[in-house]
Amino acid sequence: MASKDQNNFQDFLPLMAEKLGGDGLIGELCNGFRLLMDSDKGVITFDSLKQNSALLGLQDLSDDDLYGMLKEGDFDGDGALNQMEFCVLMFRLSPELMEQSQFLLEDALQQEGFQDCNFFL
Repeated sequence: MASKDQNNFQDFLPLMAEKLGGDGLIGELCNGFRLLMDSDKGVITFDSLKQNSALLGLQDLSDDDLYGMLKEGDFDGDGALNQMEFCVLMFRLSPELMEQSQFLLEDALQQEGFQDCNFFL
């Protein structure tokens, strides 16, 4: 996903993980998913991503960049991101978190409150 603004990207996920812990980070990722998803379909589509991208400061991304984001995380090839694909993509886009992701995910899965996130939709 090459973008003219890619060099200006600042990765806040490691800081969030440090402050919130594994469970809190997963909760925030789930909130981000819900913010971007098409509420009728329950997934992030190109249209829902384009419509809601300004909420994340991504309004300047081109359609090609938005399609690239979807393609990068779309493991099942359905053209949309479910909640699991979105969360995995967010970890993959954070090089620092990739090293810590197994620990953070295991920590989050062990938390009792994690069930409310519906991570495995």
